[in-house]
Amino acid sequence: MSAPTATRAWFFPTLRGYHRSWIGPDIVAGLSAGAVVVPQAMAYATIASLPVQIGLYTCMVPMLVYAMLGGSRAMSVSTTSTIATLTATTLVSAGVAVGSDDPVPDLMALTLLVGVILLIARVLKLGGAVEYISKPTIIGVQVGVGATVAVGQLPKLIGVDSEYSGSGFIRSILGVVEAVPGMNLTTGLLSIGSIAVLVLLKRFLPRVPAPLIVVAAGILLAAFAGLKDAGVELIAPVPQGFPPFELPTFAHIGAMVPGAFAISIMAFLESSAVARGIREAGEPQIDSNRELMATGAANAIGSFFQVLPAAGGFSQSAVNKGAGAKSQIATVVTVILALLVALFLGPVLSLMPQATLAALVFVAVVGLIDVKGMARLWRLNRADFWVAASTAFVGLTAGLLLAVAVGVIGTFVVVFRELNRVRISVGDVDGDVLPVKLNGPVYTANALPYETAVLDAAAAAPGVKVLALQLAQMRVVSVTVLDTLTDLDTELAAQGIELRLAAVPDSGATVARRGSWYATLEADGRVYETLDAAVRGRAE
Repeated sequence: MSAPTATRAWFFPTLRGYHRSWIGPDIVAGLSAGAVVVPQAMAYATIASLPVQIGLYTCMVPMLVYAMLGGSRAMSVSTTSTIATLTATTLVSAGVAVGSDDPVPDLMALTLLVGVILLIARVLKLGGAVEYISKPTIIGVQVGVGATVAVGQLPKLIGVDSEYSGSGFIRSILGVVEAVPGMNLTTGLLSIGSIAVLVLLKRFLPRVPAPLIVVAAGILLAAFAGLKDAGVELIAPVPQGFPPFELPTFAHIGAMVPGAFAISIMAFLESSAVARGIREAGEPQIDSNRELMATGAANAIGSFFQVLPAAGGFSQSAVNKGAGAKSQIATVVTVILALLVALFLGPVLSLMPQATLAALVFVAVVGLIDVKGMARLWRLNRADFWVAASTAFVGLTAGLLLAVAVGVIGTFVVVFRELNRVRISVGDVDGDVLPVKLNGPVYTANALPYETAVLDAAAAAPGVKVLALQLAQMRVVSVTVLDTLTDLDTELAAQGIELRLAAVPDSGATVARRGSWYATLEADGRVYETLDAAVRGRAE
């Protein structure tokens, strides 16, 4: 009974049944997650050529709103590499000059639009519908994101300028090739060391907050080892305090709508996947519509505080869970930590080398290139593999927004093809009766193919006088389906074959009786409870 109660709670549902003994693990988990998510979110802001404090702000209001409304006990909501990349792509495609003019008002409008889309989806109760987006689509998008962003970070890793951030994989490759002759050796060595520390700590000491260690090391080297004098670029100065009040601008809102839909889909899919992935047995089930509301509210409210679009992040959520988080109190602790950083550590953060943040992003996004996942798709289902491969290819060549669209369309093509597949079982002729079972649901789009298949089965059994048709899957009857069955009866009668129906579900029969054909069929005694009864021609 605990799951329904938690689902009905509007505010802080994860605090239902809270035990005092949980407060210690929640505090430790919140600090541990903060050590990962704060530097990571700041790094992700650079993907979109936004000031690092935008990432820091994303660790505040969106996380707090989700903690108040979300149903996952341990999920940490800020931004992700996928969302940050889609944000960059959306801003660039909408004509927003990221990195030069002030993109923050447009970013606020984009985040607000994402929140509104998610909240509308919640009102329409589309939580389950959005989850029809297949795993291959997600894998394909993530491969495209991983490769695009990884290549886009290479100029910062080698200490050169590039104008291609957020402009796609091909242009980023060209930018790197052009920039290699101007490589800064000190920056390159710092990047290699940072990446090595991140990889080795993740591999051998996964509980150690590697991003925090790398950031601290980079700041200390910049402060005491003269990195700046060696040509290592530092990040732009980080202002102290809360984000200044600013209103969004809607000058580019129309051009941002496609990107906002793509970000909304990925934000919900990532959040839903993370929430389900870290849920333990015995915890309340994850309610998709509640997650839509919580994620939508986190974005809509957070947009007024200069944040990136927010979603559940796997890495910080895994750290949160692994450190013992029992509820969203852990997230509140992370928010407090982010606030303290914003209030007091701005000058310290300003000493951070760009290469340090680039290394954080590079390691994170390379992990999105799921080679094992692609190999598994190839092994299990070639259609799923080609959906993922096509999505990734479009992402690398034509842009990530189009890749999301291609992946979604590809998913629905596969789904519709599966739904439209005709599944019938034709039994052996019993006397002059041919038993036929429809093993799949019949609806408007596949009614005619089913009729054709049944007529073909009758034609392949000469001498048959009766066709007994089992309709156990026909729980919903549309006018098209009813007209098709009427036509089937007419076609069989013209061949001297009597049609008998069997095992029609009550829900389907109730609708069918509103038409004269089915009512006549029942009056004539040609509707039976089971297929065996229809074959024998008598009620059981």
